[in-house]
Amino acid sequence: MVRFRLFATCALVLATGSPVSSRATSRQAAPWKSTVIGSFAEPWALAFLPNNRILVTEKRGNLRIIDPATKATGQVTGVPTVRYGGQGGFADIALHPNYAENNLVYVSYAEPGTGNQGGAAVARAKLVLNANGGGALQDLKVIWRHTQMYSETGQYGQRLLFDADNSTLWISSGERQRFDPAQDMKSNLGKIIRLKDDGTVPEGNPFNTSGGATAQIWASGVRNPLGIDFDAEGRLWEIEMGPQGGDELNIIEKGANYGWPIVSEGRHYDGRTIPKHSARPEFAAPKVAWVPVISPAGMIIYKGDLFPNWKGNALITALGAQGIVRVEITGTTAREAQRIPMGRRMRCIRQTADGALWVLEDGAGGRLLKLTPS
Repeated sequence: MVRFRLFATCALVLATGSPVSSRATSRQAAPWKSTVIGSFAEPWALAFLPNNRILVTEKRGNLRIIDPATKATGQVTGVPTVRYGGQGGFADIALHPNYAENNLVYVSYAEPGTGNQGGAAVARAKLVLNANGGGALQDLKVIWRHTQMYSETGQYGQRLLFDADNSTLWISSGERQRFDPAQDMKSNLGKIIRLKDDGTVPEGNPFNTSGGATAQIWASGVRNPLGIDFDAEGRLWEIEMGPQGGDELNIIEKGANYGWPIVSEGRHYDGRTIPKHSARPEFAAPKVAWVPVISPAGMIIYKGDLFPNWKGNALITALGAQGIVRVEITGTTAREAQRIPMGRRMRCIRQTADGALWVLEDGAGGRLLKLTPS
């Protein structure tokens, strides 16, 4: 099982594998006012409705809806059955870009299989709200699932993201602690997936002519990808958990292979070494790697104006680092710039159109916080 670690020092590692610093990044006081909106049982993700209410997924298989003005919380029924345990359960949620017209929402979750096995799945459904502050998912349909199911309960990935064209869905798919699927092009595990909004394969995928799961693949060789977002120039950035060391921030390129498990900036949990990216230049190297790890759980590329000095930066929620890690991005280069301690394992981060940041703490009693300039 993946282990999350606290740490006191950090050596950032660039794509070359050379340490940048043996000192921890400076830990600065939070530059924001934090407003508690509500608390939840193991929250994992959130999405904003047009009426300003917020959907929050809970890992055991609940979907909540909260009004940030009144802090009243309701229940959304019709959630699919989840395989809860380890890192598995109810995961991400995203609204269709045309939600105002079609009321479609997309959810990712650990899906139970036969016996003690399971895999990741993505479903879409119509969200029907009611007058009591809750609602229901109707006509739920699975549009994508892992090609293999395993007994392990880690490394599902499962972040969801819509493209600017309003019809292309991106899925970050973990390799389920099985290593080899990340390099198996007949498997959709350990991959970045690109689909149409109905789950079919769009034109332009690099392996379209191969058919099957291979046609879904945009990029391969990733481990446990837990954050994806586009920058203002349309580049897709991805952050993933490494093994013992070697968390990675990557730019995802069409058809690229990021090398897991053949290369890594970390090592196996049993101490065995892994060749670094510099030893195998055919694999795309990370823009930033962390040794020791920060245990990233979510990420956005900030595009707002409330924190103007952060525009274009990656803001990463970190479990092990228990805070927000800010990475400055200049074109296709990146460097860690700041760590802001939050005192809790941080699970998810989102931004509203006004530039405010919204974050979820991890675990029992995890709070939904709104962050605005202090």
